[in-house]
Amino acid sequence: MAYGDQIYVIRPLLQLDGIYEHHGIDAGDGTVIHYSKRTEEATVRQTAIEEFSQGGVIQKREYATCHIADSVVQRARSRIGEQKYNLLFNNCEHFATWCKTGVSSSRQVREFVPIVANMQPDQVEREVFRSLEGKPGAAELLEGALGSIKQSWDELQPQYNEAVRELKAWDMVAQQAINRGRDDLARAALHKKRTYRQRAERLKPQLDRLAELTEKLVRDRGQLLR
Repeated sequence: MAYGDQIYVIRPLLQLDGIYEHHGIDAGDGTVIHYSKRTEEATVRQTAIEEFSQGGVIQKREYATCHIADSVVQRARSRIGEQKYNLLFNNCEHFATWCKTGVSSSRQVREFVPIVANMQPDQVEREVFRSLEGKPGAAELLEGALGSIKQSWDELQPQYNEAVRELKAWDMVAQQAINRGRDDLARAALHKKRTYRQRAERLKPQLDRLAELTEKLVRDRGQLLR
């Protein structure tokens, strides 16, 4: 790791059943500039690298093109003291990516499926509301969160539908093989059927959770926007 690098460590995702990458900018002197949650209000701070890593393995985010190191660190220092953290729209990865590229972006938010689809809707709803409550433009931010959930649904549903179609197709192949006395083909078809059944069984609860979460957020949005 070197001066101006975007670095990250893997941490638990608050009290939720997941993990996330905590990002910062290496200041080159044994310190890191990052969104620190040392106090109740998350703040951009320059802290010792040991505080940043909390014993985790430090990794580096690579870019094909980005700002030079001096510019990256200068941009990071310009935001020290900022207290505008938001899990979905201005998290530690948004901050560090902006320092490196000038674009506020979070791969973790874009890759919403593995995080949200495996959590309980009540947990996610509480975290979304905690992140958005009292924020300017909360209605627009909530719509953005719902849009991310829909994107997750749109990625998962075709996979589930394909698994169900293949499950039925291989069941038919197995039946035909049995009728023809081809036990070898029947066993192979049943193996394929089991594979797709397992995939469908894994995806269905995720879709159910996304549907329930969407229903909760839409139903309770009045509480947030009052």
